[in-house]
Amino acid sequence: MTAEANPLPEATPVRQSQKEATRRRVIAAARELFDAHGYEGTTIREIARHAGVAVGSVFTTFASKGEILSEVMAARLELLYAEVDRVMPHVRGSTVDRLRTMFAIHFEFEARHVRLFLAHIAAAFDHTLSGAARPYGRNEHFQQVIRDILQAGIRAGEVRPDIDMQEAVDLMMAAYAWTYRIVVTTEADAKALIAVMDRQLGLIVAGLAPER
Repeated sequence: MTAEANPLPEATPVRQSQKEATRRRVIAAARELFDAHGYEGTTIREIARHAGVAVGSVFTTFASKGEILSEVMAARLELLYAEVDRVMPHVRGSTVDRLRTMFAIHFEFEARHVRLFLAHIAAAFDHTLSGAARPYGRNEHFQQVIRDILQAGIRAGEVRPDIDMQEAVDLMMAAYAWTYRIVVTTEADAKALIAVMDRQLGLIVAGLAPER
């Protein structure tokens, strides 16, 4: 009688705990480094050193630097969208006013750690990203908030019903990301960023309005 092969042992609770501890240390270290040095200025080796773990331990947990950043931002964005989801149902006014309020919430939030958000944007242009990475532009929640506002605008007769919804969403997300350039050139604060975006939203929504 042939003996059955023993199944591979599952990871012990201690090993799992150690792996989770390493994960938390890597994410915490990466958050600080991305916030201080940006995406390009941060390396896996520096993250490992800052976390006090081996480089191999980082790659055992994450496939790429972009994936680490995605984990960092996922935790931040969870807080942001809890606030957005709490506030937006109570916001009244025109379509452009509601969009301005929503983007203002984003600017106020991200301005607290603006280099970290710039790293999030920069990662979107990293062609080596793994499929698990979620850089700026792949946030479905953000896109859905914009769609909901535009759909309400269509129902109110303020937005044409024949617009290409995804194109309109992409345009606003592009404007939002591009507005952050003035942080780099003039060290603009949240108030200055909001003022620029308010003007851009006025132009965009005017182009989406029904013909009179």
